[in-house]
Amino acid sequence: MALHVPKAPGFASMLKEGARTYSGLEEAVYRNINACKEFANSVRSAYGPNGMNKMIINHIEKQFVTSDAGTIMRELDVEHPAAKLMIEASQMQEAEAGDGTNFVVVFCGALLEVAEELLRLGVTSSDITEGYEKALQKTLEILPTLSCHEIKDYRSLVPVRNAIRATVMSKQLGNEDFLADLIAKACISIMPEKTTFNVDNIRVCKILGSGLQMSEVIPGMVFKRFVEGEVTSVTKAKIALYSCPVDIIQTETKGTVLIKSADELKTFSQGEENLLEAQIKAIVDTGATVIVAGAKFGDMALHYMNKYGLMAVRLNSKFDLRRLSKAVNGTVLPRLTPPSTEELGYCDNVYVHELGDTSVTIFKSEGTESRIATVVIRGSTDNYMDDIERVIDDGVNTFKGLTRDGRFLPGAGAVEIELAQQLAEYADTLPGLEQYAVRKFATALEFFPKALADNSGVNATEVVNQLYLAHKQGKKTEGFDIESEQPATIDVTTKNIFDLYTTKYWGLKYAVGAACTILKVDEIIMAKRAGGPKPRAGGPGSDDES
Repeated sequence: MALHVPKAPGFASMLKEGARTYSGLEEAVYRNINACKEFANSVRSAYGPNGMNKMIINHIEKQFVTSDAGTIMRELDVEHPAAKLMIEASQMQEAEAGDGTNFVVVFCGALLEVAEELLRLGVTSSDITEGYEKALQKTLEILPTLSCHEIKDYRSLVPVRNAIRATVMSKQLGNEDFLADLIAKACISIMPEKTTFNVDNIRVCKILGSGLQMSEVIPGMVFKRFVEGEVTSVTKAKIALYSCPVDIIQTETKGTVLIKSADELKTFSQGEENLLEAQIKAIVDTGATVIVAGAKFGDMALHYMNKYGLMAVRLNSKFDLRRLSKAVNGTVLPRLTPPSTEELGYCDNVYVHELGDTSVTIFKSEGTESRIATVVIRGSTDNYMDDIERVIDDGVNTFKGLTRDGRFLPGAGAVEIELAQQLAEYADTLPGLEQYAVRKFATALEFFPKALADNSGVNATEVVNQLYLAHKQGKKTEGFDIESEQPATIDVTTKNIFDLYTTKYWGLKYAVGAACTILKVDEIIMAKRAGGPKPRAGGPGSDDES
């Protein structure tokens, strides 16, 4: 009979064998803070226009080279529960504002780093979180007063381009003017009169070869496919859209045909062909000149389509088919029936074009308002074009944000230093222990100009001192000059370096929310994994984690 070993008294005795608990400052709080600090430091070096790229090889061995924090976090399989909370806050920022993911992680890490100092001095977690929440409330009161630029007419190219420029610059320094111009043109061209702007209506088509300067905006849709038949160009095209194959119709049920003579065999085949020709002829009679199908074109069908001068385009993706139906204002039909006049789509030009060694089919709208615009990106490598695509995504999301709220804040660390200065003055008016947390909140805001300076190879302390000096003199729009080799400041309004108000607003809220949640954790309980792998080295509960 096996010897029964009694469990230790206390909370552990209630859990299954193999479960572990970690409680108190040393075991739970500091461990969580250290994990978040490490993660924030790793993405902080990717912050700003001079941020370094990260090379990530994900679980399916796909390689990414990017400085975009959203992509870095999406592709990393982070296991630490506290770091996961930061990533979730960052993902919420991505969903809400479309940009500012790095801001959330860096600020959350900075808040936890300065909170550790207070915890070691004996301030309790609840006092720190209370102070942080008061500081956030005050920050959100101050933030609207710092707005330095507003766009009221978002159909005007120049102000929109200037507003998007800083977003693009943070990922693609040197190409910001060209890319901001492309994004602004694409967004304005599809901006609807009444309904809201939809990010999904800006499509991206990446074609290898040439250089970035050869990229262009095409009003309409571009597909990396060649046409199926012989017709390669149609103007003023009427488009019939089908989600089924364009071929001899297969019956719903299985049947056996009994043929007794050669004549019967001949007439049977002829009958099928005549039926298919009648169907194609019926489609032609409606005025259609292009057939787009979501499945295959049969050889016989193509023969009759060439005979009647119909253009055949096949799209493998049902989502592309839906987008095209929206772009040409047509209806996707589930069966090979002649479309009515209302179901036919219209496009000014449908043609095959060759870019580099890639053949593309273009559905181009020449009208004033296109429903969908495509940015054709040219570049030397797939990784580079992927990075440009992420920049376009951020730029388009910034445009969507400014259509809701056109206010902008000064960028380049100006708004953070101004907030830090005003919060430090606010902390002096507070009587309790929260004042220490509010002061540390202000210190955490300094991490942004410091990160910009560090990534540019400039003395960060000197930059922060110069910024404080300028802001003390009332220059609220003074930010860090990344183009200067020495620590220097610049009026950001002269260089059009603006941050979208809504991006900063939500970024501050999510970062403080995540930091307070992590600080309120005083115990980690890990249930035993049923037959699962052991916890990784460095994870909560491993021996080699400090």
